[in-house]
Amino acid sequence: MAYPSYPPPKPPIATTDLVISIGTLILTVAFGVVAAAMGLFSLAFLDYCPPETCSAEGAVTAVGIALLAALAIGMVGLVVTVVQLVRRKPGWPFAVATFVLCALAVVVGGVGYATAVS
Repeated sequence: MAYPSYPPPKPPIATTDLVISIGTLILTVAFGVVAAAMGLFSLAFLDYCPPETCSAEGAVTAVGIALLAALAIGMVGLVVTVVQLVRRKPGWPFAVATFVLCALAVVVGGVGYATAVS
């Protein structure tokens, strides 16, 4: 009677992939913290907003939606990147895409804010 053989061990995670993925995700979190602080300050110092040319509610909506979208994108990107790394597949493209999409969400929110207050 033959004993069943053990499954082959998983290959190691590529060090370069791991470093780029972790570094990019840390950069994404740092960018999100800075963007949230800038959004808070941009709304906190919105003292004078004449109703004819400015919409404080629109500014709050633009900043809030942009930050929530960036948070959601960041969380999904983090999960997908970790899953890819656990599967021993390249994770860095997902980490970089997460950073780019978060930055895009913040830029779109900034444009919405500028449109609302001008």
